[in-house]
Amino acid sequence: MKKVFHGWWMVGTCSLMQFVQGTLLLQSFGAYFAVLRDDRGWSKTELSGAAAMHQLEAAVLGPLLGWFLDRFGPQWVIRTGVLVFGTGFILLSCIDSLLQFYGAFILTALGASLCGFFPLSVSLIHWFERKRARALASMQLGMAAGGLCVPLVAWALATWGWRATAFASGVLIIAICLPLSFVIRRRPEDMGLRMDGAVSVLPDLNSESKKEKVDATRDFTAREALRTPAFWLISLGHGFALFVVMGVNTHAITHMKEGLGYSIEAAAFAIMLQTVAQLCGVGIGAWIGDRHDKRRISALCMLGHMSGLLCLTYADIGGTTSTAMIVAFAVLHGTSWGLRGPMMQALRADYFGRSAIGMILGLSFMIMIVGQVGGPMIAGILADMTGNYRAGFTTLALLAGLGSVFFLLAKRPARPVL
Repeated sequence: MKKVFHGWWMVGTCSLMQFVQGTLLLQSFGAYFAVLRDDRGWSKTELSGAAAMHQLEAAVLGPLLGWFLDRFGPQWVIRTGVLVFGTGFILLSCIDSLLQFYGAFILTALGASLCGFFPLSVSLIHWFERKRARALASMQLGMAAGGLCVPLVAWALATWGWRATAFASGVLIIAICLPLSFVIRRRPEDMGLRMDGAVSVLPDLNSESKKEKVDATRDFTAREALRTPAFWLISLGHGFALFVVMGVNTHAITHMKEGLGYSIEAAAFAIMLQTVAQLCGVGIGAWIGDRHDKRRISALCMLGHMSGLLCLTYADIGGTTSTAMIVAFAVLHGTSWGLRGPMMQALRADYFGRSAIGMILGLSFMIMIVGQVGGPMIAGILADMTGNYRAGFTTLALLAGLGSVFFLLAKRPARPVL
């Protein structure tokens, strides 16, 4: 029986780790947000600050983490991240002040960055080329599937309280993800394998039948990538998408609870529907990502983000909440997120190669921070000022629509010559 390529074992491992992180943090932060607001009385702006600090920390850490991943590989970074991530949740269960909340959340965010999407993506990029979009999309299935468990987390928060839920989350993270992290390996060459599981065959240099032209180009260095318009346009497009993603992750449940009259459990089911759509989007991405123009797909997804958030924002127009508008939000935003997400890293790897991909992704975070921090903060500040999320969500939606232009302009740069 043919042996399964180790890269696919890594895809499964990365997907499971993303599932744990998506379930317990990224997809569920909005539920914690709503519960802590009721229990502690903190404002939307104060709670949004935690989400903003998470993204700011990721952006500051990005270049250093990227350099380390390129130089030493992802294995020990990911293992360390799992321990820090779990410890952060355990400490979160003990906090009694806003300052302590920020401290515990920063530690949780640091761990999530070290064992999350960035290092896991870098590890897979080194194992896949022809099937890169499929591998990255398959990894994203875990993150998307995490949203299916948001109602379970919301139930735990309502039944056991946020302290017990946070403590149990920290224990689960370490117990599940630490053993999984040992499947991650740096490069296929270290195991005597080739990218995509290709069979290693020595070329016949004397064969007259092979007239293939020798590739005289090489991968970009990080410095060379910075000089291309494509680097900046992809990073800006990615950042503008995150205006909506981070704004929704942080504030959607609170908006549905306070603005639309939903319970936290009912709002969590709306997020679960979004997740089902996200899973469908990831599946579509795995199917078409390696066959069609990734930048055009990404531009189309930006319009989906915009339309979905506008549906959520104006779901109560006329005084009655429209279930159809909530469903439209979940389908449009979820599908766009699932389809676009894997394209971001695959597009960069296609354009710039894998030699310095860690540093290139890390530097990209310095630009993407505009959306990562801006999304939660714009929505939170305007909600505190106006009493609802309409102005903030509308602003974020229009910014996402503008972001589609960046992807359309991001043409592939010519590779450097050897």
